[in-house]
Amino acid sequence: MLIPFPFAFLTGGWGFGVAAAALDNDDLKTVSRYLVPAGLVAGLVAAVPGLIDYLITVPPQSSAKERATKHALINVGSLALFALGWLAGRNRRSAIPLAIQGAGAATLCVGGWMGGTLTTRNQIGVDHRYANAGKWQEEHLEGKDPKTIEEAAHGLDVNQMKLVRIGGTRIAVGRTGKGYVAFQDRCTHKGGPLSDGVLMCGTVQCPWHGSQFDAHTGEVKAGPAERNIETYDVQHRKKIGA
Repeated sequence: MLIPFPFAFLTGGWGFGVAAAALDNDDLKTVSRYLVPAGLVAGLVAAVPGLIDYLITVPPQSSAKERATKHALINVGSLALFALGWLAGRNRRSAIPLAIQGAGAATLCVGGWMGGTLTTRNQIGVDHRYANAGKWQEEHLEGKDPKTIEEAAHGLDVNQMKLVRIGGTRIAVGRTGKGYVAFQDRCTHKGGPLSDGVLMCGTVQCPWHGSQFDAHTGEVKAGPAERNIETYDVQHRKKIGA
């Protein structure tokens, strides 16, 4: 977890700056002058895994994607405010740089709250494997046809799923007591990743809000989702000697 470092350095730098101005203490001001750039560097480092999650982990066309976009923009704005305040206060004593950094601290708190929501509500980066779900599996394939999906399904046990990326399409592939299934990964309610949900007795449940779908037909079995999901044909041929 890299997030605590930029948060502590930046808000601490602003706090020391306020204390330095109130007490007219040059030592406190020096601490502030070093903490802010350290926080900016830590913020850029912490942004790297965040960017990776944004591009790869966060489901597209979902409420999480919208929230993650706002989270990223707010955090970038916070870093910009702290950088501007730090530059403005280098060679003069003024309340303006502290006010700018104060605004940065406020937006940083908002960004942190949104990041926490992404983790707790949208479960981004959280491993919440259910009973017998097995290790998280993800595969990138080319071509979009039953044969391709069939190949991706091999190796799954009953009630296990995996995420298959075919071009820009995310497909959840699973195995039920009746055989292999494949359906769109995106829940029709808020875009939750069905491949990260629960597959049980032919029903898949979204991990975000609990919507349930028939894994074979795509039909909605329980809300809040109201629209069915798309399903794909999967043909499984038993290998000779298996």
